[in-house]
Amino acid sequence: MPSWVAIVILMAVAFLFAVGSLVGTLLLKPRRKFPAKVEAYESGMPPIGDARGRHNIRFYLVAVTFLIFDVELLFFYPWALYFNMIDDQLSLFLAGVVFILILAVAFVYEWRKGALDWNR
Repeated sequence: MPSWVAIVILMAVAFLFAVGSLVGTLLLKPRRKFPAKVEAYESGMPPIGDARGRHNIRFYLVAVTFLIFDVELLFFYPWALYFNMIDDQLSLFLAGVVFILILAVAFVYEWRKGALDWNR
């Protein structure tokens, strides 16, 4: 069997799954609508107020900061594994120090701008 046949089979299965999901949704959707069905569901509690309320931008800044620093820390794992395999460990160490310094400068900048201050 040629190697490309497995890819064609996988693509066909994915296509059939997508089409089957769409057809199943159209055939099995609820026919009757009443207020309890179209009401927003919030953890079993009756909704209070409008769901499209305004949120503080600091929440998003902290979330993005967490994602940035979390993803950047993931780069240290392969760096640490590769550290003993290379002959020129000094240049690899300096690259890691520069990387940490760039993250530190970004963190201090964000801190100074007040993005992490919730009391303002």
